[in-house]
Amino acid sequence: MITGALAFLLGSLLLQTCQVLPAQSWLVACLLLAILLAVLKWWQIMWLPLGFIWAVVAATNHLSQQLPESLAGIDIPIQGWVANLPDQTEERGRFNFVVEKSGLKLPRKLRLSWHRAEQKIKAGQHWVFTVRLKPPHGGLNPGGFDYERWLFTQGIGATGYVRPYPKPILLGQDSPWRNIDVLRQTISDRLDANLANSGMTKALTIGEGSGISQDQWDVFRKTGTIHLVVISGSHIGMVAGLVYFLVLKCWAWSGCLRWSPQRVAAWAAMAAGLFYAALAGFSVPSQRAVVMLIVFMAAIIQQRPARSFHTLAIALLAVLLYDPLAVLAPGFWLSFLAVVVIFFTVGGRLGKPSFWVEAIKINWVTSIGLSPLLLWFFQQVSLCSPLANFIAVPVIGLFAVPLALVGVVLLFIQQELASGLLSVLDFVLQGLYSLLAMMAAWPLAVFDHVQPPFWALLLALPGIALLIAPRGVPNRWLGLLMLLPLLATEQKKPAYGELELTLLDVGQGLALTVQTAGHWLVYDTGGKFSAESDSGLTVILPFLRSRGVTRLDGLVISHGDNDHIGGADSLLQAIPSQKILTSVPEQLPDYPATRCRAGQSWTWDGVGFEMLSPGEAAFTKENDNSCVLKITAQSGTALLTGDIEKTAESWLVGQYGQRLQADVLIAPHHGSKTSSSLRFLRAVQPSLVVIPAGYRNPFGHPHKKVLARYQSNHIVSSNTAEDGALTVTMGRHHSPLLSKFRETDGKYWNWRPISLQ
Repeated sequence: MITGALAFLLGSLLLQTCQVLPAQSWLVACLLLAILLAVLKWWQIMWLPLGFIWAVVAATNHLSQQLPESLAGIDIPIQGWVANLPDQTEERGRFNFVVEKSGLKLPRKLRLSWHRAEQKIKAGQHWVFTVRLKPPHGGLNPGGFDYERWLFTQGIGATGYVRPYPKPILLGQDSPWRNIDVLRQTISDRLDANLANSGMTKALTIGEGSGISQDQWDVFRKTGTIHLVVISGSHIGMVAGLVYFLVLKCWAWSGCLRWSPQRVAAWAAMAAGLFYAALAGFSVPSQRAVVMLIVFMAAIIQQRPARSFHTLAIALLAVLLYDPLAVLAPGFWLSFLAVVVIFFTVGGRLGKPSFWVEAIKINWVTSIGLSPLLLWFFQQVSLCSPLANFIAVPVIGLFAVPLALVGVVLLFIQQELASGLLSVLDFVLQGLYSLLAMMAAWPLAVFDHVQPPFWALLLALPGIALLIAPRGVPNRWLGLLMLLPLLATEQKKPAYGELELTLLDVGQGLALTVQTAGHWLVYDTGGKFSAESDSGLTVILPFLRSRGVTRLDGLVISHGDNDHIGGADSLLQAIPSQKILTSVPEQLPDYPATRCRAGQSWTWDGVGFEMLSPGEAAFTKENDNSCVLKITAQSGTALLTGDIEKTAESWLVGQYGQRLQADVLIAPHHGSKTSSSLRFLRAVQPSLVVIPAGYRNPFGHPHKKVLARYQSNHIVSSNTAEDGALTVTMGRHHSPLLSKFRETDGKYWNWRPISLQ
């Protein structure tokens, strides 16, 4: 069973490396291979092609549910119901919506936003909406979160927003006893009514983390305790174990022996685990825990022994049969690897250590065992995690979770008692959070490193197994040597005089990084979307961390528009910058910013930087006052223009003439019709224009006339909305080379422009 489950996993994983779905001929070949292996009675290996086929079937089904481009951007009336707990603020609500009726063929599941909703959105509500939709699309960047992959794994076929007219109509709401999401919504509402800070309590009881602030998530991430504030497999196991113990004792005490106490307790534990997992929304860790719980309890009911790794293999196979695309989630790998490490550590040992010795051992081996995957997925490992978990695990597992669940039950029975109980719980959780926040602030709380190569990850996993093996295994120290390639990895850097420029995909905004042999500069930081989210946090920081950057040598904020300055605060709080230049230093009062002026210049590693604008006299329009920076490498030049328009372009031409010439031009003002004038383009004479623009943005950027102007002047153009992050390399021995991230690293689930399909 173990070999077969691993083969099925490998088959599912092979598909996820494909940029396009395989042709039907490949599926036929895989099916014939599976039949041949069955005839030869190679049952275990047969699971590999079957896993590949099953993953293709699931992926094809998901892709068939995606909205066609022909239906994007038009008003469409729909009727359906809210399928999850909405994420709501005063400005906007976001929620999943299941379509029941529509005059057009639409995906069944949508991700909608509703700006300034007239009433509170709740799970289970039935609505009539008029919506505007678009196919699943998100920014695609190195080191960043793949939003399109998340939508794909969630089965969401389109995103969009609710139109205010015609006015939405609420038809009704399901009962909480008929819809688990409505029950979760009811619990959420009652917790909000009884607790001022209900975010952590809701996370522990119903798996809803939207009430936890970004600062809190950052603390949990730095201390390696995120798994404790969401419903994980350990929570489900703990609840099931507690129910099993209580029912076993109570049933034995009752004297009713028609059914054995062990069997009754096993059935009760299964029911409790299933219900708790349902409250969590059946995440991948909860799926794994539930399957393992069922297998273990079934063994008790049938009075048969259950082997740990055999049970884990059954859980793995069950999860992949239910959802073969689960392998795309980091939680899938972290969850299963954590259980493997624990089983390997405590299983098959002759001696039985004390509870505390075993708890301490499990704590540190899981911290070590998961570190290679954490470096691979997040380029970060918490060094204070063993200590933080040693304190937090018993507080959460033995106190907080049972108290939270009892409090939730009492909310439906005795609200005053529940309110007092939950207040005690909140006091404990806030105290624990304060302690974790103190640990997160330690200088060496977190270790950041570039993403290791895949071969180093493959070498590290058996190294971990050797390192935590029993004492009798010889040469365990070799495990440390097998971990060294994880740390010895270095990011490739440009040589002296060379340059790498990356225009990040931040939607309708601008964020650009410049790397020389030994320096990093960021030009603009994209937009701020809400109090908890901005491009600095979601795009720039992940990219820089994936490159191992811990300090910036320079930051240029071209001007004060949100789509250029919005991510600056998040970026500077996490990674300080030695130099900050901007046309709006008054908008960065907490940092030592200097006003950019024409004539400022410096040299890094044989690469020259010169500020061309603004001059002494300010322009009337704020856009025209953007900091214009020219970068000169040994084999090419780049011109970074911010949001300048024709007035500033004309001034630059008059001021510098042919000195404006550059091989690469960052399109002024996202390619708007008020910029990229013919006179300016003839002065710059770029061979390549890269355009920072959002997919289907409301401004129509880049404008068709501007694109035609580029083409008529024999200028190659590329757009982040279509190509994802764009990297231009200026080497010493070749002209600028353009790399499109959506082409080089995009997978079959990623959106592609029609011309590339």
